[in-house]
Amino acid sequence: MIAPPFSTLTPDLILDAIDSVNIMGDGRLLALNSYENRVYQLGVEDQAPVIVKFYRPERWSKAQILEEHHFSLELAEEEIPVVEPLMIEGSTLQEYQGFYFAVFPRRGGRIPELDQEGRLEWIGRFLGRIHTIGARKQYVHRPGIDVNCFGADSAQWLLDHQFIPPDLIPAYRSVVDQALEGVQHCYERAGQVPVLRLHGDCHLSNLLWTDDGPHFVDFDDSRTGPAIQDLWMLLSGSHAEMSLQFAELLEGYECFCDFNPAELHLIEALRTLRLIHYSAWLARRWEDPAFPMTFTWFNTQQYWQERILELREQIALMQELPLSVVGGNR
Repeated sequence: MIAPPFSTLTPDLILDAIDSVNIMGDGRLLALNSYENRVYQLGVEDQAPVIVKFYRPERWSKAQILEEHHFSLELAEEEIPVVEPLMIEGSTLQEYQGFYFAVFPRRGGRIPELDQEGRLEWIGRFLGRIHTIGARKQYVHRPGIDVNCFGADSAQWLLDHQFIPPDLIPAYRSVVDQALEGVQHCYERAGQVPVLRLHGDCHLSNLLWTDDGPHFVDFDDSRTGPAIQDLWMLLSGSHAEMSLQFAELLEGYECFCDFNPAELHLIEALRTLRLIHYSAWLARRWEDPAFPMTFTWFNTQQYWQERILELREQIALMQELPLSVVGGNR
Protein backbone atom coordinates (compact mmCIF):
# COMPACT_ATOMS: atom_id res chain seq x y z
CA MET A 1 0.00 0.00 0.00
CA ILE A 2 1.29 3.46 -0.92
CA ALA A 3 1.91 5.70 2.10
CA PRO A 4 -0.22 8.87 2.29
CA PRO A 5 1.61 11.88 0.79
CA PHE A 6 2.15 13.72 4.06
CA SER A 7 2.73 10.71 6.32
CA THR A 8 6.36 11.71 6.99
CA LEU A 9 5.61 15.39 7.55
CA THR A 10 6.00 15.36 11.32
CA PRO A 11 6.33 18.44 13.56
CA ASP A 12 10.03 17.66 13.97
CA LEU A 13 10.53 17.54 10.19
CA ILE A 14 8.66 20.85 9.78
CA LEU A 15 10.84 22.57 12.39
CA ASP A 16 13.99 21.04 10.92
CA ALA A 17 12.97 22.26 7.45
CA ILE A 18 12.56 25.79 8.76
CA ASP A 19 15.90 25.59 10.56
CA SER A 20 17.50 24.54 7.27
CA VAL A 21 16.73 27.98 5.79
CA ASN A 22 17.96 29.80 8.91
CA ILE A 23 14.57 30.80 10.29
CA MET A 24 14.71 30.44 14.05
CA GLY A 25 11.38 29.02 15.08
CA ASP A 26 10.34 29.33 18.72
CA GLY A 27 8.49 25.99 18.77
CA ARG A 28 4.98 27.38 18.23
CA LEU A 29 3.34 25.54 15.34
CA LEU A 30 -0.32 25.95 14.39
CA ALA A 31 -1.88 23.91 11.58
CA LEU A 32 -4.11 26.03 9.34
CA ASN A 33 -7.11 25.00 7.29
CA SER A 34 -5.76 23.46 4.08
CA TYR A 35 -6.41 20.13 2.37
CA GLU A 36 -4.47 20.26 -0.89
CA ASN A 37 -1.23 21.24 0.84
CA ARG A 38 -0.18 21.48 4.48
CA VAL A 39 0.01 25.00 5.84
CA TYR A 40 1.25 26.11 9.25
CA GLN A 41 1.69 29.29 11.22
CA LEU A 42 5.15 29.23 12.74
CA GLY A 43 6.31 31.33 15.66
CA VAL A 44 9.68 33.01 15.07
CA GLU A 45 12.03 34.24 17.78
CA ASP A 46 11.81 38.03 18.23
CA GLN A 47 9.81 38.43 15.00
CA ALA A 48 6.27 38.18 13.71
CA PRO A 49 5.06 34.65 12.92
CA VAL A 50 5.31 33.39 9.34
CA ILE A 51 3.18 31.03 7.25
CA VAL A 52 4.86 27.90 5.87
CA LYS A 53 3.30 25.92 3.01
CA PHE A 54 4.41 22.36 2.26
CA TYR A 55 3.30 21.43 -1.25
CA ARG A 56 1.52 18.18 -1.98
CA PRO A 57 4.15 15.83 -3.44
CA GLU A 58 3.88 15.13 -7.18
CA ARG A 59 1.08 17.64 -7.78
CA TRP A 60 3.14 20.46 -9.27
CA SER A 61 6.70 20.27 -10.60
CA LYS A 62 9.36 22.63 -9.33
CA ALA A 63 9.08 24.66 -12.54
CA GLN A 64 5.30 24.94 -12.16
CA ILE A 65 5.52 26.14 -8.56
CA LEU A 66 8.19 28.69 -9.45
CA GLU A 67 6.01 30.05 -12.27
CA GLU A 68 3.25 30.70 -9.75
CA HIS A 69 5.74 32.35 -7.38
CA HIS A 70 7.14 34.57 -10.11
CA PHE A 71 3.63 35.72 -11.04
CA SER A 72 2.92 36.62 -7.41
CA LEU A 73 6.19 38.55 -7.22
CA GLU A 74 5.32 40.43 -10.43
CA LEU A 75 2.01 41.46 -8.89
CA ALA A 76 3.61 42.51 -5.60
CA GLU A 77 6.16 44.63 -7.46
CA GLU A 78 3.23 46.52 -8.99
CA GLU A 79 1.84 47.12 -5.48
CA ILE A 80 -1.09 44.79 -5.97
CA PRO A 81 -2.14 43.36 -2.57
CA VAL A 82 -1.16 39.69 -2.88
CA VAL A 83 0.58 37.48 -0.32
CA GLU A 84 3.79 36.65 -2.13
CA PRO A 85 6.39 34.05 -1.03
CA LEU A 86 9.49 35.31 0.76
CA MET A 87 12.82 35.21 -1.04
CA ILE A 88 15.24 33.15 1.06
CA GLU A 89 18.83 32.68 -0.06
CA GLY A 90 17.93 33.68 -3.60
CA SER A 91 14.85 31.47 -4.04
CA THR A 92 11.18 31.47 -3.07
CA LEU A 93 11.01 27.66 -3.15
CA GLN A 94 12.85 25.47 -0.68
CA GLU A 95 13.29 21.70 -0.49
CA TYR A 96 13.79 19.43 2.51
CA GLN A 97 13.54 15.64 2.84
CA GLY A 98 11.49 15.26 -0.35
CA PHE A 99 9.12 18.17 0.32
CA TYR A 100 8.95 21.50 -1.49
CA PHE A 101 7.98 24.34 0.82
CA ALA A 102 7.71 28.12 0.80
CA VAL A 103 7.51 30.76 3.51
CA PHE A 104 5.01 33.63 3.39
CA PRO A 105 4.40 36.67 5.58
CA ARG A 106 1.39 36.35 7.84
CA ARG A 107 -1.45 38.63 6.75
CA GLY A 108 -4.67 39.05 8.64
CA GLY A 109 -8.12 39.78 7.30
CA ARG A 110 -11.67 38.52 7.01
CA ILE A 111 -13.86 37.24 4.22
CA PRO A 112 -15.34 40.30 2.47
CA GLU A 113 -19.04 41.10 2.71
CA LEU A 114 -19.81 41.75 -0.93
CA ASP A 115 -23.23 43.26 -0.29
CA GLN A 116 -21.59 46.37 1.17
CA GLU A 117 -21.53 49.25 -1.30
CA GLY A 118 -18.38 49.65 -3.34
CA ARG A 119 -16.67 46.42 -2.36
CA LEU A 120 -17.18 44.56 -5.62
CA GLU A 121 -15.98 47.60 -7.54
CA TRP A 122 -12.87 47.78 -5.32
CA ILE A 123 -12.15 44.08 -5.92
CA GLY A 124 -12.81 44.58 -9.63
CA ARG A 125 -10.15 47.29 -9.85
CA PHE A 126 -7.50 44.96 -8.44
CA LEU A 127 -8.61 42.07 -10.66
CA GLY A 128 -8.30 44.37 -13.66
CA ARG A 129 -4.74 45.19 -12.63
CA ILE A 130 -3.94 41.50 -12.01
CA HIS A 131 -5.19 40.60 -15.48
CA THR A 132 -3.30 43.44 -17.13
CA ILE A 133 -0.09 41.96 -15.72
CA GLY A 134 -1.25 38.38 -16.32
CA ALA A 135 -1.68 39.14 -20.02
CA ARG A 136 1.92 40.30 -20.46
CA LYS A 137 3.13 36.74 -21.00
CA GLN A 138 1.89 33.15 -20.84
CA TYR A 139 2.73 30.32 -18.49
CA VAL A 140 5.16 27.85 -20.03
CA HIS A 141 4.88 24.99 -17.52
CA ARG A 142 1.49 25.41 -15.85
CA PRO A 143 -1.56 23.89 -17.59
CA GLY A 144 -4.63 25.78 -18.72
CA ILE A 145 -8.32 25.55 -17.90
CA ASP A 146 -10.00 23.75 -20.78
CA VAL A 147 -12.69 21.24 -21.66
CA ASN A 148 -10.38 18.24 -21.76
CA CYS A 149 -8.27 18.86 -18.65
CA PHE A 150 -11.09 19.92 -16.32
CA GLY A 151 -13.96 18.04 -17.92
CA ALA A 152 -13.35 14.96 -20.08
CA ASP A 153 -10.16 13.82 -18.33
CA SER A 154 -11.69 14.27 -14.87
CA ALA A 155 -14.86 12.34 -15.75
CA GLN A 156 -12.88 9.53 -17.38
CA TRP A 157 -10.62 9.25 -14.34
CA LEU A 158 -13.65 8.78 -12.09
CA LEU A 159 -14.99 6.04 -14.36
CA ASP A 160 -11.63 4.31 -14.80
CA HIS A 161 -11.05 4.19 -11.05
CA GLN A 162 -14.55 2.90 -10.30
CA PHE A 163 -15.78 5.78 -8.16
CA ILE A 164 -19.18 5.91 -9.86
CA PRO A 165 -21.60 3.27 -8.44
CA PRO A 166 -22.23 0.58 -11.09
CA ASP A 167 -25.96 1.24 -11.30
CA LEU A 168 -25.34 4.96 -11.94
CA ILE A 169 -22.61 4.59 -14.58
CA PRO A 170 -24.98 4.78 -17.61
CA ALA A 171 -26.69 7.91 -16.25
CA TYR A 172 -23.36 9.52 -15.31
CA ARG A 173 -21.80 8.81 -18.73
CA SER A 174 -24.82 10.20 -20.50
CA VAL A 175 -25.11 13.39 -18.45
CA VAL A 176 -21.36 14.10 -18.60
CA ASP A 177 -21.36 13.68 -22.39
CA GLN A 178 -24.30 16.08 -22.69
CA ALA A 179 -22.71 18.54 -20.26
CA LEU A 180 -19.39 18.58 -22.11
CA GLU A 181 -21.24 19.04 -25.40
CA GLY A 182 -22.99 22.03 -23.82
CA VAL A 183 -19.63 23.41 -22.63
CA GLN A 184 -18.27 23.09 -26.15
CA HIS A 185 -21.25 24.98 -27.55
CA CYS A 186 -20.69 27.78 -25.01
CA TYR A 187 -17.08 28.09 -26.15
CA GLU A 188 -18.24 28.21 -29.77
CA ARG A 189 -20.68 31.02 -28.96
CA ALA A 190 -17.93 32.95 -27.17
CA GLY A 191 -15.60 32.64 -30.15
CA GLN A 192 -11.85 33.27 -29.95
CA VAL A 193 -11.33 34.44 -26.36
CA PRO A 194 -7.84 35.50 -25.24
CA VAL A 195 -6.29 33.57 -22.36
CA LEU A 196 -3.97 34.93 -19.69
CA ARG A 197 -2.39 34.06 -16.39
CA LEU A 198 -5.09 34.01 -13.71
CA HIS A 199 -5.50 33.64 -9.98
CA GLY A 200 -7.54 30.62 -11.08
CA ASP A 201 -9.47 30.02 -7.84
CA CYS A 202 -10.78 33.47 -6.98
CA HIS A 203 -13.56 32.68 -4.52
CA LEU A 204 -14.30 34.50 -1.27
CA SER A 205 -12.10 32.28 0.90
CA ASN A 206 -9.10 33.38 -1.15
CA LEU A 207 -9.89 37.06 -0.59
CA LEU A 208 -9.10 38.68 2.74
CA TRP A 209 -10.50 42.09 3.65
CA THR A 210 -8.99 44.71 5.94
CA ASP A 211 -9.64 48.40 6.46
CA ASP A 212 -7.19 48.98 3.60
CA GLY A 213 -9.27 46.84 1.22
CA PRO A 214 -8.85 43.36 -0.25
CA HIS A 215 -5.78 41.23 -0.64
CA PHE A 216 -5.52 38.04 -2.64
CA VAL A 217 -4.12 34.82 -1.20
CA ASP A 218 -3.33 31.31 -2.42
CA PHE A 219 -2.30 31.36 -6.08
CA ASP A 220 -1.74 27.59 -5.87
CA ASP A 221 -4.39 26.96 -8.56
CA SER A 222 -3.12 29.67 -10.87
CA ARG A 223 -3.50 28.61 -14.51
CA THR A 224 -3.96 30.04 -17.96
CA GLY A 225 -7.56 30.72 -18.95
CA PRO A 226 -10.17 33.34 -19.91
CA ALA A 227 -10.51 36.43 -17.73
CA ILE A 228 -14.07 35.52 -16.70
CA GLN A 229 -12.68 32.59 -14.65
CA ASP A 230 -11.52 35.06 -11.98
CA LEU A 231 -14.83 36.94 -11.98
CA TRP A 232 -17.70 34.46 -12.02
CA MET A 233 -16.98 32.86 -8.64
CA LEU A 234 -17.67 36.21 -6.97
CA LEU A 235 -21.27 36.15 -8.23
CA SER A 236 -24.21 34.51 -6.45
CA GLY A 237 -27.98 34.48 -6.32
CA SER A 238 -30.51 34.83 -9.12
CA HIS A 239 -29.73 35.76 -12.72
CA ALA A 240 -30.84 39.34 -12.02
CA GLU A 241 -28.78 39.58 -8.82
CA MET A 242 -25.66 38.26 -10.56
CA SER A 243 -26.14 40.76 -13.40
CA LEU A 244 -26.14 43.63 -10.89
CA GLN A 245 -23.12 42.22 -9.04
CA PHE A 246 -21.23 41.80 -12.29
CA ALA A 247 -22.02 45.38 -13.30
CA GLU A 248 -20.44 46.64 -10.08
CA LEU A 249 -17.44 44.36 -10.50
CA LEU A 250 -17.01 45.58 -14.07
CA GLU A 251 -17.10 49.25 -13.01
CA GLY A 252 -13.81 48.68 -11.23
CA TYR A 253 -12.36 46.09 -13.59
CA GLU A 254 -12.61 48.23 -16.72
CA CYS A 255 -10.69 51.07 -15.08
CA PHE A 256 -7.60 48.98 -15.83
CA CYS A 257 -8.54 46.20 -18.26
CA ASP A 258 -11.02 45.84 -21.11
CA PHE A 259 -13.57 43.08 -20.75
CA ASN A 260 -14.81 41.10 -23.74
CA PRO A 261 -18.60 40.59 -23.21
CA ALA A 262 -18.46 37.41 -25.32
CA GLU A 263 -16.85 35.77 -22.28
CA LEU A 264 -20.21 35.89 -20.49
CA HIS A 265 -21.13 32.82 -22.56
CA LEU A 266 -18.46 30.92 -20.58
CA ILE A 267 -19.77 31.44 -17.04
CA GLU A 268 -22.00 28.37 -16.84
CA ALA A 269 -19.53 26.37 -18.97
CA LEU A 270 -16.72 27.10 -16.52
CA ARG A 271 -19.01 26.32 -13.58
CA THR A 272 -19.83 22.95 -15.18
CA LEU A 273 -16.14 22.14 -15.69
CA ARG A 274 -15.40 23.10 -12.10
CA LEU A 275 -18.14 20.77 -10.78
CA ILE A 276 -16.76 17.78 -12.72
CA HIS A 277 -13.19 18.64 -11.79
CA TYR A 278 -14.05 19.03 -8.10
CA SER A 279 -15.44 15.49 -7.85
CA ALA A 280 -12.30 14.14 -9.50
CA TRP A 281 -10.13 16.25 -7.18
CA LEU A 282 -11.77 14.67 -4.14
CA ALA A 283 -11.44 11.18 -5.62
CA ARG A 284 -7.77 11.65 -6.49
CA ARG A 285 -7.07 12.66 -2.87
CA TRP A 286 -9.09 9.87 -1.23
CA GLU A 287 -5.92 8.03 -0.10
CA ASP A 288 -5.04 11.07 2.01
CA PRO A 289 -6.55 10.39 5.48
CA ALA A 290 -7.56 14.04 5.83
CA PHE A 291 -10.09 13.70 3.01
CA PRO A 292 -12.32 10.82 4.26
CA MET A 293 -12.30 12.45 7.70
CA THR A 294 -13.39 15.83 6.35
CA PHE A 295 -15.53 15.06 3.30
CA THR A 296 -17.64 12.33 4.88
CA TRP A 297 -20.46 12.91 2.38
CA PHE A 298 -18.30 12.13 -0.64
CA ASN A 299 -18.56 8.93 -2.71
CA THR A 300 -21.93 7.84 -1.40
CA GLN A 301 -24.86 6.79 -3.56
CA GLN A 302 -26.61 10.03 -2.67
CA TYR A 303 -23.55 12.10 -3.56
CA TRP A 304 -23.40 10.74 -7.13
CA GLN A 305 -27.17 11.00 -7.59
CA GLU A 306 -26.94 14.67 -6.63
CA ARG A 307 -24.01 15.24 -9.03
CA ILE A 308 -26.01 13.75 -11.90
CA LEU A 309 -28.94 16.06 -11.07
CA GLU A 310 -26.57 19.01 -10.74
CA LEU A 311 -25.10 18.39 -14.18
CA ARG A 312 -28.59 18.13 -15.68
CA GLU A 313 -29.35 21.55 -14.22
CA GLN A 314 -26.13 22.90 -15.71
CA ILE A 315 -27.08 21.56 -19.14
CA ALA A 316 -30.25 23.64 -18.95
CA LEU A 317 -28.44 26.74 -17.67
CA MET A 318 -25.90 26.59 -20.49
CA GLN A 319 -28.78 26.86 -22.97
CA GLU A 320 -30.11 30.07 -21.41
CA LEU A 321 -29.08 33.60 -22.30
CA PRO A 322 -25.91 34.74 -20.50
CA LEU A 323 -25.70 37.64 -18.06
CA SER A 324 -26.03 41.01 -19.70
CA VAL A 325 -23.34 43.67 -19.35
CA VAL A 326 -24.92 46.59 -17.55
CA GLY A 327 -22.82 49.60 -16.61
CA GLY A 328 -19.06 49.36 -16.76
CA ASN A 329 -16.90 51.87 -18.62
CA ARG A 330 -18.11 50.82 -22.03
